[in-house]
Amino acid sequence: MLHTTPTIGVLALQGDVREHRAALEAAGARTVALRRESELDAVDGIVIPGGESTTMSRLLQVFDLLEPLRARLKEGLPAYGSCAGMILLATEVLDTRPDAEHLDALDITVRRNAFGRQVDSFEADLDMTGVDGGPLRAVFIRAPWVERVGPDVEVLARVPHGQAAGKVVAVRRGSVFATSFHPEVTGDLRVHRLFVDTVRSQFASP
Repeated sequence: MLHTTPTIGVLALQGDVREHRAALEAAGARTVALRRESELDAVDGIVIPGGESTTMSRLLQVFDLLEPLRARLKEGLPAYGSCAGMILLATEVLDTRPDAEHLDALDITVRRNAFGRQVDSFEADLDMTGVDGGPLRAVFIRAPWVERVGPDVEVLARVPHGQAAGKVVAVRRGSVFATSFHPEVTGDLRVHRLFVDTVRSQFASP
């Protein structure tokens, strides 16, 4: 693998796969649509897009990806999850199905659909640690929020105002990131650049 141009897999079971791939490629990465364990073995990082988290959990099992992906994450594979991706990366998920699986890559407690139903989707400008150039326009669609953050997890962004003011909506542990919102739909590449730069720096040749 050529690590100056990292190869990032976008989990292609459901969700905004095309939008994430376009943003990652514009940010300097090579991308693949990831559905098989053999494809997982060939990537330097992974993005888990938004979608329906319980459906994605079931499809991970159907495609025999759940345990291989857990193993790669434990080995240090960089990962970024948006919305449902945040839920799947968490160690604890509230308001989910009892049979739903998650990947245990971030020591956080996440509440599904915390902001409400589809009709309660909204946008907000927020500051995010590690992202320069002013506030991000964040799009929240049936989004989760983080109710508990483990001691090794850094809070990157909170809702700035409104009834949900102060709720945690972006976190990081080393090379694993998660956001409640969808940067892939706004045309703002800064979150994807941050992830691509993280992958590149972790896997850069000495």
